[in-house]
Amino acid sequence: MWPVIYDFGTFSVFGREIHLAIYSYGFMLVVAFYTCFFLLQKEFKRIGKDIQLASDIVFFAALGGIVGSKIYYLIENFGRVLDDPSGMIFSGSGLVFLGGLMGGTLGVTWVIHKHNLNWLKMSDIVAPLLILGYGIGRVGCFFVGDDYGIPTQLPWGIIFENGLPPTTYHSFQFNYPWISLDGYDPGPLSVYPTQLMETAIAFCIFGYLWSRREKISFDGQLFFIYLILAGLERFFIEFIRTNIKYVAGLTGSQVISIFMICIGVYFLRFNRQVNEPEPSG
Repeated sequence: MWPVIYDFGTFSVFGREIHLAIYSYGFMLVVAFYTCFFLLQKEFKRIGKDIQLASDIVFFAALGGIVGSKIYYLIENFGRVLDDPSGMIFSGSGLVFLGGLMGGTLGVTWVIHKHNLNWLKMSDIVAPLLILGYGIGRVGCFFVGDDYGIPTQLPWGIIFENGLPPTTYHSFQFNYPWISLDGYDPGPLSVYPTQLMETAIAFCIFGYLWSRREKISFDGQLFFIYLILAGLERFFIEFIRTNIKYVAGLTGSQVISIFMICIGVYFLRFNRQVNEPEPSG
């Protein structure tokens, strides 16, 4: 864990104590922001779009994504919010993929509507960057010690003894009572480093989408592929995450992931049929 990159200490400004530090979670969000901004500008130059739009799109995608992530995280962990409202609201944790996707989509949609752009065309441009930004942000979650998986005895398990919350036997009993701890002894627990696992998968999805950006057959194709791949990634990673199961043994994220996959498959199939050339008679 590396929650603080550099601590400048406490300063007194006009009689008020201010603690200044560079936090890894916030730093990785900045890295994600500028990486996506750079690549979006590059894409706009390639297709002849006004590169000034890139800053608006990335800014509102990031703003909507962070707000949406936090809201979804608080709803998903409402019990912990009641126990510690200020700690949960203002903590560095809470990069929830589905909330970020919904919030980021609303932010980008507002910019697209404001500039009278084609939503599907823009979604194809943004799709690879959505998963890239998510993957980079997950590194921040790893440094903070948040959004890890269930306990494991596999050799690649990691202990977040000072995580949010800590991966200790007592912490799991208190925060995740629905997770079985049979076979584990009291004390620190090794857990799946799902943050890094998701980062690796997200980078692979980004590489695939980025390589296909010049091979689009119809508007929205890349975005619908993104929905399928991102939905599959989150659906399967949820089996080793700590989220509570609500419907038919599935978590809320898995249910929404199924909708994402179905939407992507439907529109890919529908548009492929519409764009298929009619057989010559």
